[in-house]
Amino acid sequence: MTWWSVVRFLHVLGAALWVGGQLAVSLVLLPLARRLLDEHRRGQVLSAVGRRFGLLTAAVFLPVQLATGVAIAWHKGVTWASLAEPGYGRILAAKLVLFCAVMAAAAAHGWLTGSGRPRLARVMAVTSLVGSLGVVLLATALPAT
Repeated sequence: MTWWSVVRFLHVLGAALWVGGQLAVSLVLLPLARRLLDEHRRGQVLSAVGRRFGLLTAAVFLPVQLATGVAIAWHKGVTWASLAEPGYGRILAAKLVLFCAVMAAAAAHGWLTGSGRPRLARVMAVTSLVGSLGVVLLATALPAT
Protein backbone atom coordinates (compact mmCIF):
# COMPACT_ATOMS: atom_id res chain seq x y z
CA MET A 1 0.00 0.00 0.00
CA THR A 2 1.32 3.40 -0.97
CA TRP A 3 0.73 6.84 0.50
CA TRP A 4 -1.44 7.62 -2.54
CA SER A 5 -3.63 4.62 -1.77
CA VAL A 6 -4.33 6.13 1.65
CA VAL A 7 -5.09 9.53 0.09
CA ARG A 8 -7.52 7.95 -2.41
CA PHE A 9 -9.07 5.86 0.38
CA LEU A 10 -9.72 8.99 2.47
CA HIS A 11 -11.22 10.75 -0.55
CA VAL A 12 -13.57 7.86 -1.34
CA LEU A 13 -14.41 7.33 2.35
CA GLY A 14 -15.35 11.00 2.73
CA ALA A 15 -17.58 10.85 -0.34
CA ALA A 16 -19.20 7.62 0.87
CA LEU A 17 -19.94 9.12 4.29
CA TRP A 18 -21.37 12.32 2.75
CA VAL A 19 -23.63 10.60 0.22
CA GLY A 20 -24.43 7.75 2.59
CA GLY A 21 -25.39 10.25 5.27
CA GLN A 22 -27.69 12.07 2.87
CA LEU A 23 -29.31 8.81 1.84
CA ALA A 24 -29.69 7.60 5.44
CA VAL A 25 -31.36 10.84 6.49
CA SER A 26 -33.62 10.91 3.42
CA LEU A 27 -34.58 7.24 3.25
CA VAL A 28 -34.46 6.15 6.90
CA LEU A 29 -34.62 9.03 9.37
CA LEU A 30 -37.12 11.35 7.66
CA PRO A 31 -39.84 8.75 7.03
CA LEU A 32 -39.56 7.44 10.59
CA ALA A 33 -39.55 10.93 12.10
CA ARG A 34 -42.66 11.85 10.08
CA ARG A 35 -44.47 8.72 11.18
CA LEU A 36 -43.41 8.49 14.83
CA LEU A 37 -42.89 12.04 16.10
CA ASP A 38 -45.24 14.95 16.61
CA GLU A 39 -44.48 18.09 14.62
CA HIS A 40 -42.63 19.87 17.45
CA ARG A 41 -40.41 16.90 18.38
CA ARG A 42 -39.80 16.08 14.71
CA GLY A 43 -38.59 19.63 14.15
CA GLN A 44 -36.24 19.40 17.13
CA VAL A 45 -34.77 16.06 16.05
CA LEU A 46 -34.36 17.01 12.39
CA SER A 47 -32.85 20.39 13.28
CA ALA A 48 -30.32 18.68 15.55
CA VAL A 49 -29.47 16.12 12.86
CA GLY A 50 -29.08 18.90 10.29
CA ARG A 51 -26.82 20.97 12.55
CA ARG A 52 -24.66 17.93 13.33
CA PHE A 53 -24.42 16.93 9.66
CA GLY A 54 -23.57 20.53 8.73
CA LEU A 55 -20.89 20.75 11.41
CA LEU A 56 -19.31 17.48 10.30
CA THR A 57 -19.47 18.67 6.70
CA ALA A 58 -17.70 21.95 7.46
CA ALA A 59 -15.20 20.58 9.99
CA VAL A 60 -14.32 17.20 8.46
CA PHE A 61 -15.84 16.40 5.08
CA LEU A 62 -14.95 19.56 3.14
CA PRO A 63 -11.36 19.84 4.42
CA VAL A 64 -10.69 16.14 3.75
CA GLN A 65 -12.29 16.22 0.28
CA LEU A 66 -10.51 19.42 -0.73
CA ALA A 67 -7.10 18.34 0.57
CA THR A 68 -7.25 14.82 -0.85
CA GLY A 69 -8.81 15.98 -4.13
CA VAL A 70 -6.10 18.59 -4.70
CA ALA A 71 -3.42 16.05 -3.76
CA ILE A 72 -4.81 13.44 -6.16
CA ALA A 73 -5.08 15.99 -8.97
CA TRP A 74 -1.51 17.16 -8.36
CA HIS A 75 -0.28 13.56 -8.28
CA LYS A 76 -2.01 12.85 -11.60
CA GLY A 77 -0.53 15.97 -13.16
CA VAL A 78 -3.83 17.81 -13.60
CA THR A 79 -3.45 21.44 -14.64
CA TRP A 80 -6.03 24.16 -15.24
CA ALA A 81 -5.48 23.69 -18.98
CA SER A 82 -5.94 19.92 -18.78
CA LEU A 83 -9.45 20.39 -17.35
CA ALA A 84 -10.56 21.42 -20.84
CA GLU A 85 -9.10 18.33 -22.52
CA PRO A 86 -11.34 15.38 -23.49
CA GLY A 87 -11.42 12.40 -21.16
CA TYR A 88 -10.07 12.74 -17.65
CA GLY A 89 -9.84 16.54 -17.70
CA ARG A 90 -13.40 17.26 -18.81
CA ILE A 91 -14.91 14.61 -16.57
CA LEU A 92 -12.97 15.97 -13.59
CA ALA A 93 -14.03 19.52 -14.49
CA ALA A 94 -17.69 18.43 -14.61
CA LYS A 95 -17.27 16.65 -11.27
CA LEU A 96 -15.76 19.79 -9.69
CA VAL A 97 -18.51 22.06 -11.02
CA LEU A 98 -21.21 19.67 -9.82
CA PHE A 99 -19.49 19.31 -6.43
CA CYS A 100 -19.52 23.10 -6.00
CA ALA A 101 -23.21 23.19 -6.95
CA VAL A 102 -23.96 20.42 -4.44
CA MET A 103 -22.19 22.29 -1.64
CA ALA A 104 -24.08 25.48 -2.56
CA ALA A 105 -27.39 23.58 -2.53
CA ALA A 106 -26.56 21.98 0.83
CA ALA A 107 -25.65 25.37 2.31
CA ALA A 108 -28.84 26.88 0.88
CA HIS A 109 -30.83 24.01 2.40
CA GLY A 110 -29.43 24.79 5.85
CA TRP A 111 -30.03 28.51 5.48
CA LEU A 112 -33.57 28.07 4.15
CA THR A 113 -34.43 25.63 6.91
CA GLY A 114 -33.25 28.12 9.51
CA SER A 115 -35.18 30.90 7.74
CA GLY A 116 -38.46 29.00 8.01
CA ARG A 117 -38.82 28.23 4.30
CA PRO A 118 -39.39 24.46 4.34
CA ARG A 119 -40.56 23.98 0.75
CA LEU A 120 -37.55 25.68 -0.78
CA ALA A 121 -35.30 23.97 1.77
CA ARG A 122 -36.67 20.60 0.64
CA VAL A 123 -35.95 21.48 -3.01
CA MET A 124 -32.36 22.29 -2.06
CA ALA A 125 -32.04 19.06 -0.07
CA VAL A 126 -33.22 16.98 -3.03
CA THR A 127 -30.98 18.99 -5.37
CA SER A 128 -28.00 18.33 -3.11
CA LEU A 129 -28.74 14.60 -2.89
CA VAL A 130 -29.29 14.14 -6.64
CA GLY A 131 -26.20 16.24 -7.37
CA SER A 132 -24.16 14.16 -4.92
CA LEU A 133 -25.15 11.00 -6.75
CA GLY A 134 -24.08 12.74 -9.96
CA VAL A 135 -20.68 13.53 -8.44
CA VAL A 136 -20.24 9.85 -7.55
CA LEU A 137 -21.30 8.84 -11.08
CA LEU A 138 -18.76 11.23 -12.60
CA ALA A 139 -16.07 9.95 -10.22
CA THR A 140 -16.67 6.39 -11.40
CA ALA A 141 -16.44 7.59 -15.02
CA LEU A 142 -12.94 9.03 -14.54
CA PRO A 143 -10.58 6.96 -16.69
CA ALA A 144 -7.70 5.26 -14.91
CA THR A 145 -4.44 6.97 -15.67
